[in-house]
Amino acid sequence: MCEVSHSEARSADRLLREILSDVLALSPDRVASFDVDTELFGALPELDSQAVAGLLTEIEDRCDIIIDDEDVDGEMLETYGALLNYVETKRAA
Repeated sequence: MCEVSHSEARSADRLLREILSDVLALSPDRVASFDVDTELFGALPELDSQAVAGLLTEIEDRCDIIIDDEDVDGEMLETYGALLNYVETKRAA
């Protein structure tokens, strides 16, 4: 398994927060309050099934990763921490 450095993790965190704010039209303050246990899909009205496609496309573009269809599931989008972990792992690969 690839290890992610502290600076890469911080960078991925900042980038993911910007993406969530931009794509879902959430205030930066609201997104800044997210922690690893903050629920996303099913808890944020802004993140409905239609918004997921836009969010994943934006993550791919800005994080320079490819999100495989088989990776997209409820677990990946369940919490902020799960999504961040996925992005960090893909960026380290």
